[in-house]
Amino acid sequence: MQKGDEIILNPESLSGDGRTVARIDGMVFFVEKAVPGDKVRARIWRVKKNFAEARAVEILTPSPFRAPAKCKHFGVCGGCRWQDLSYDAQLNYKHQLVVDAFERIGGFKNPVVHPVLGCENPYFYRNKMEFTFSNYRWLTDGEVARREEPKEEVALGLHVPERFDKVLNLEECWLQSELSAAIVNSVREICGVWKLSVYSTKTDEGYLRHLVIREGKRTGDVMVNLVTTIDWPEAMENITELLRKHFPGITTVVNNMTTRKSMVAFGEKEKVYYGPGTITEKLGKFTFRLSANSFFQTNTEQAERMYDRVRELAKLQPDDVLYDLYCGTGAIAICLSPFVKRVLGIELTESAVRDAERNAEVNHVTNCHFLQGDLKEKLTNDSTWSGDHPRPTVVVTDPPRSGMHPKVVDRIIKLSPERIVYVSCNPATQARDAKQMADAGYTLREIQPVDMFPHTDHIEAVALFTKMQV
Repeated sequence: MQKGDEIILNPESLSGDGRTVARIDGMVFFVEKAVPGDKVRARIWRVKKNFAEARAVEILTPSPFRAPAKCKHFGVCGGCRWQDLSYDAQLNYKHQLVVDAFERIGGFKNPVVHPVLGCENPYFYRNKMEFTFSNYRWLTDGEVARREEPKEEVALGLHVPERFDKVLNLEECWLQSELSAAIVNSVREICGVWKLSVYSTKTDEGYLRHLVIREGKRTGDVMVNLVTTIDWPEAMENITELLRKHFPGITTVVNNMTTRKSMVAFGEKEKVYYGPGTITEKLGKFTFRLSANSFFQTNTEQAERMYDRVRELAKLQPDDVLYDLYCGTGAIAICLSPFVKRVLGIELTESAVRDAERNAEVNHVTNCHFLQGDLKEKLTNDSTWSGDHPRPTVVVTDPPRSGMHPKVVDRIIKLSPERIVYVSCNPATQARDAKQMADAGYTLREIQPVDMFPHTDHIEAVALFTKMQV
C-alpha cells in the first residue's frame, strides 16, 4: 500500500477528531469526508506501520446515518465536521467516545455513562465566534478547476482545516446567528472597498487581524470587536458608523490592539467606540457582564443545563464549602452559590478574577470569594489556606483541555473533599486524571456527557467522584 492508492473502505466509528475509522486485516484507516456506515472509495495520502490516513473520493453506498448538510460551505470550512451526520447519531457516537476514554485510558470497567444531554437547538447556538482576516482567500473547487489564480484581497471567515495560511470567505454560517453572518459579510465588504491592509505573520505588517462577535443569547446584546495591530481612530470611527447604520441591533463596538505575532484574537490594549464596551448574558436568574476578552461558555443554553447537572451530581447541602477550581469569570461558583454555605474560586488569569468579583457583586452574591494564582502553587502551599478559607466538602474542577497537573490532582486528594465533580471538554485527559483519583481512594460514580458543540467532534463530560469510606 502506497500514498495515492485507492481502496474500498467501510468506516464503522468516529475517531474523536472529526474523522471516521475503518479496519482491514489489522490495519487501521482514518478516513476524512465519510460517516460511519458509508461504503467509500478512498485515496490513501499517508501510510504508517500500523495505520493509514485516507480521504473519501466517492461514496459507493451512503450510510443510513447520513443527513443533508445545511451550510453551503460544509466540507471545506473548518467550523463543522459532522453536519452530514444525523444529530441522533452524533450523540450516540459522542457517548461512545466518553465510554472508550474511561475504559481505555482510565482503566474503568463498565463506567456509568448517561446518555448525552443533547442541544435542543443544534444550529445558531454559539454566543461567540472568532473570524480571521487573510490576504488570500481559499479558492473553491470550481475556481481551481477553472485554474483561476489567487489574487490579493481582503478575505474574512474561518480557516480551512489544517491550512492556517488560507481563509474561507463565509457567506453564511449556521453556528452563531444570521445577524452574525451578515456582520461578517459587511465588515469584509467595507474593509475591501477601503483597501485596508491585512496583517501577515511573514512580514509582520498589516492592520486587520480578527473580527470577534459576541451575542447575549438571553439578552439580545451584540458586541463587535475588531482586533488590529495599531490604533487607527479614523478607520474605526468610520467602520463603527457604517455598522451602526446597517445593524442597529449592535449594542457595543470595541477595538482590541496587539503587536504580537501569534494569531490570537486577544489584545493588550482596548478602545470602546460605541456603547458600554461590554454585553450581558444570563444563566438562570444570574446576569453576567462580559468584556471582549472575558471567558464564558460558548453555548449559553447548554451551559445552563450543564451547571444544573453539576449541582445535581454534587448533591449540595446548605452547610457545604465548595471550591471551584479553574473558576474563570465565576459562572459555576455564582450559579452554585445559593445551595452552599461558602464558595472559593481559584483562577490563574488576573483579569478573569476581576470579572468574577464583578459578576458576584452585580448579582449580590456575598458567599463567593476568589483567589488569583497558579493552582499548582495555591493548592500545594499549606500556608495559603487560613481560617478564612476552610477546607472543602465539595470540589468542582473545570480545567482546560490539557487536564490537571498531577500535583493539583494530588493536592485535591489531600484536601479530602467528600465529593469531586470534574467538568472537562476533553474526556481523554479527564479519564487520565480520574485514574489518579481512583488509585488514591476516590470512586467514580457516574458520568454525564453534555453536547456543547453540535456538528463538531467535541464533547463535554461531568464526572462525579466520592471518597471511599474506610
